[in-house]
Amino acid sequence: MPIKIPDSLPAAQILESENIFVMTENRAITQDIRPLKLLILNLMPTKIVTETQLLRKLSNTPLQIEVEFMQMRSHESKNTDKSHLDTFYRTFAELSGKRYDGMIITGAPVELLEFEDVDYWAELAAVLDWSERGAHSTLHICWGAQAALYHHYGVPKRTLGRKLSGVFPNAVRKATSPLFRGFDDLFMAPHSRRTESPEAEIEKRPELEILASSARAGVFAAKSADNKRFFIMGHPEYDADTLAREYFRDIAAGLSPSVPENYFEDDDPAKPPRVSWRSHAQLLYTNWLNYYVYQSTPYDLSKIGGAADVGNDYVI
Repeated sequence: MPIKIPDSLPAAQILESENIFVMTENRAITQDIRPLKLLILNLMPTKIVTETQLLRKLSNTPLQIEVEFMQMRSHESKNTDKSHLDTFYRTFAELSGKRYDGMIITGAPVELLEFEDVDYWAELAAVLDWSERGAHSTLHICWGAQAALYHHYGVPKRTLGRKLSGVFPNAVRKATSPLFRGFDDLFMAPHSRRTESPEAEIEKRPELEILASSARAGVFAAKSADNKRFFIMGHPEYDADTLAREYFRDIAAGLSPSVPENYFEDDDPAKPPRVSWRSHAQLLYTNWLNYYVYQSTPYDLSKIGGAADVGNDYVI
């Protein structure tokens, strides 16, 4: 089954050109089934790129999924056209009265700031609290995972000596976890960050469990004991050229970045990248949707969480 997104969303044409089944809104309304309702809080500045990356991973499942996008009202996006945001994005105030089978919270390039110094932190904190009632299961990515671990469990982040960039081997630490069903014992995943949530700090919290980790990149995946929250520290959704674009962007900015590890052929930036993570990345998103959303979400969305919220109970 396909993913259902607005007909005019830029990602639709890209995915169709890749032979990924995207269902138009007009066709979807003729089907007598309830699709999974998924909310994506996109905190990345290049929103269209991130939309496409995530939708590519969400679309390759037997489930029909209806996606909505959220933006932060307390932050002005400078890298995405306002008309795109006005057309395809809604604010927390507009969406907080709804309920969703699943939610994804992306990363953001604000990791060197203290959490409370991020201009939309108060609003994001309200969203994180609401997600417990508004979504059956929430998947947090990179900085979004660090932010949620800090907000919900007090796990601090630690600044790394140099930016961690590359594709690293990760070991599955809980082979029985449905999230890693079908995975090899070792799998590759991209990482691109300057901070981390230390493994020792996560292990101090009995309500958290580490599912996969890397000797070089640290924790890759953790979850809450009740399966409501998942924390992915890498970027399995990345395209083949994403790390290359980041590397050459930093070169142009005079930042002298390290060459992404295990990425370019022969570790030579003049040669093309090698994709070694695509199949496991797809399986990760498919497993989350199947085992932690579809298999356990109530058919009646009103049974998720408690009473409706108004979405304005935070201080900007």
